[in-house]
Amino acid sequence: MKILITGGAGYIASHTNIELLAQGHELVLIDNFCNSVFESVKRVENISGKNLKFYEVDLLDIPALENVFEKEQNIDAVIHFAALKAVGESVEQPLRYYENNITGSLNLYKAMKKYGVNNFVFSSSATVYGDPEETPVKENARIDATNPYGHTKAMMEQILIDAAKAMDWNIVILRYFNPVGAHGSGKIGEDPEYPANLLPFVSQVAAGIREKVVVFGDDWDTIDGTGVRDYIHIVDLAKAHVKAIDKLSNAKGTFIYNIGTGRGYSVLEMIKAFGKACGHEVPYEVGPRRDGDIAEVLADPSKANNELGWKAEYGLEDMVNSAWKWQKENPKGYRE
Repeated sequence: MKILITGGAGYIASHTNIELLAQGHELVLIDNFCNSVFESVKRVENISGKNLKFYEVDLLDIPALENVFEKEQNIDAVIHFAALKAVGESVEQPLRYYENNITGSLNLYKAMKKYGVNNFVFSSSATVYGDPEETPVKENARIDATNPYGHTKAMMEQILIDAAKAMDWNIVILRYFNPVGAHGSGKIGEDPEYPANLLPFVSQVAAGIREKVVVFGDDWDTIDGTGVRDYIHIVDLAKAHVKAIDKLSNAKGTFIYNIGTGRGYSVLEMIKAFGKACGHEVPYEVGPRRDGDIAEVLADPSKANNELGWKAEYGLEDMVNSAWKWQKENPKGYRE
């Protein structure tokens, strides 16, 4: 299939691109580099041995977006990764998040309609569940996001579902839990200039780039008082997108899947596991809770296991070891 990838230079997209190329798909990437760099695209080409088509495009720029659809005829499917994605930042800059994530997605949906593209995989998030009534969380759980980032993902989902009904689109919505780790080659990984997620921050502290990890609260109702999340290896997550594309080749309709392991780890457990991977303790201090955070959320991935034929294969040791390998071999990320 010929697949358009938005946010195609980003962390999740880069790993997904490798898996899709390995299955023989043709990829067209677009990105505006607001939280990525072109070096990741070059490294994907190096790992895969294949050249990629790339356009520097912002989804808020409608003429530039439509130009891609005009030039790249016969796009079979879209995988939509492009979005601002930091929970804390979304609380501080809600208008920026709503404009970028919602308006950008609307522009993409309209371009798909105009150019007759009917197959779509959406990069959603477990944040749409908010503070769930039960965990592990099933896909039919109440949607109740607790921060602007989660609200944008929930809105983007609903708009897409409504559009799909009206225009007979086939869509797969993947609700990610917490992606971590890096490709086994050590050549691509998560590369934030200032980490908003736990593991890249722990990595930078372990490498001496930052002084210590701040743990946002140790008084949650969890195993050790720190937040518990369902962490999933980035390669497992990437492979879920291949399965989603396969689904669109064989089925029609709207499908929603949790992509997680069903196993949770606390912040302190992750810090200790990373210390084992890097060979020394990772310093941390406890700070106040962060607005919009919750105590615990885990996936029930059984629907994805049964319907997509997908299952997470990597465990905690794989996650932290691959993240540390990426950090050691790329101490400044892609910005060497």
